[in-house]
Amino acid sequence: MEFKDYYTSLGIDRNATQDEVKRAYRKLARKFHPDINKEEDAEQRFKEIGEAYEVLQDTEKRAAYDKFGENWQAGQDFEPPPNWDSGFEFNGGGYTETDSSQFSDFFESLFGARERTGAQGPFTGQHTRYSGKGQDLHAKIVITLEDSYHGRKQSLTLQRPTVNESGHVFTRPHTLQVSIPKGITEGQQIRLAGQGAEGIGGGTNGDLFLEVAFAKHPYFVPENRDITLTLPISPWEAALGATVAVPTLGGTVELKIPPNSQTGKKLRLKGRGLSSAKMSGDQYVILAIMVPAPANNQDRELYNTMKKAMPFNPRSHLGV
Repeated sequence: MEFKDYYTSLGIDRNATQDEVKRAYRKLARKFHPDINKEEDAEQRFKEIGEAYEVLQDTEKRAAYDKFGENWQAGQDFEPPPNWDSGFEFNGGGYTETDSSQFSDFFESLFGARERTGAQGPFTGQHTRYSGKGQDLHAKIVITLEDSYHGRKQSLTLQRPTVNESGHVFTRPHTLQVSIPKGITEGQQIRLAGQGAEGIGGGTNGDLFLEVAFAKHPYFVPENRDITLTLPISPWEAALGATVAVPTLGGTVELKIPPNSQTGKKLRLKGRGLSSAKMSGDQYVILAIMVPAPANNQDRELYNTMKKAMPFNPRSHLGV
């Protein structure tokens, strides 16, 4: 997928005001409208201009797009980083009202997928009719598995896109205290009452909904409430059985490995996953036998002794 430079598409600087964005779009839209311009590439240029305007005229989409900075060039291979949209607050009235299918794969990967699937993330939500209550806001936050396992209170700073008096888009930091519920899973939301947009005409503030995503852990892999760990073991631990120390989100525990275990065997530690007051998760340990490399002649001789004393063909079931 190719990166699209929307500023280049409209022929404007990255520091352009919202009014300059609008003027550039109107000028180019008139020039390349297929009903007026009969050049071969006019229709394609018209679509590119419309896509660029769809992003840059919206302060929220523009702020999120600008997060990538100036390190990408148009046409470069591009893949959105995981959780690229975390840390931004967005209006709950929907991230785009336009059918994203008419735009490029690049636009779809950033702004279209959530709305199409109906997920309640930072770019989606039901359109809110006018009332005194302020709009609900949505944001994605990235927490650790340990945060979910223990349940913690922490300070978070989100970025709220807005326009200053000169017409430039900027993000205003919004710091708040958040209680991470014990056992919350990826994709679930935390509701902060009254932390959304200000009410209209004296009405109550909207709410802020935080969608949870997990930071990549060095060795734990979450799947809903369960946690998976690949545990390296030695050949003798696998053959003879052993009791070994195993890390969990709650601390180190002892795990009994049965004799004659093979790589891929799965063992369960009950209740060691992400557990809330009503639902419990487990930790699964997948064994991986690690064969030590012979470091010297003595080690090689030991392997030769085993080869002679313990004839073993791991491929016998293949008929070879």
